Amino acid sequence: METLIVLIQIGVSAALINNFVLYYFVGVCPFLGVSRRVDTAFGMGCAVTFVISIAALLSWIFTYYILRPGAPLPTQVWTALGGSPSVTVDLSVLSYIMYIFVIAASVQFVEMYVRKFFPPLYKSFGVFLPLITTNCAILFACLIIMKNLQDPSQLWGLHHAMTMAIGGGVGFTLAITLMAGIREELDMCDVPKPLAGPGIALITAGILAMAFMGFAGVERGIENAIAMLLK
Repeated sequence: METLIVLIQIGVSAALINNFVLYYFVGVCPFLGVSRRVDTAFGMGCAVTFVISIAALLSWIFTYYILRPGAPLPTQVWTALGGSPSVTVDLSVLSYIMYIFVIAASVQFVEMYVRKFFPPLYKSFGVFLPLITTNCAILFACLIIMKNLQDPSQLWGLHHAMTMAIGGGVGFTLAITLMAGIREELDMCDVPKPLAGPGIALITAGILAMAFMGFAGVERGIENAIAMLLK
């Protein structure tokens, strides 16, 4: 049950409390560029959620077995080549290169799938679908996984990594869909000319980020609620 509480806290934190876009301000480019229509924004959010989940799965596998300090695969290779067992093999310097390849491959798969089965959605994405490759929110999720695989006494399992990734993707989808809904309403408003376009969009994003600050402490309330149910 303790594991379940931790997973709920990780998921809620990634989706609401520490929202990737509105708290850490990563993934802002597609957040502003594809948030003009709700349907397009929701499709982009789903694509990002899928990509971030696949990237998190592969990143955890590569980091746990290859990249982290003392990872089993490079340690075995080092020992087989005659290296001293007391030496800790650390390939974490290659993490950025590995994560970028993983993200690029995942985005290419999504692009081919959407182009094959959802041509109108593919056209509405335009250049922003290939730009998921450079969406720093996905790389940010991979780096969080790497951070939580550095301490041997508190290693994240695959379930922790996937919960964080799915929660982060859901949070991104929620944020960009809300932003699109607000911007659709703003198109019918009389916005002052100095604030028209990017100006009012950035102001709206800032207000939305302040609104999400109200979720602070929700994970503690969830933990207390679950503890009360178990009594």
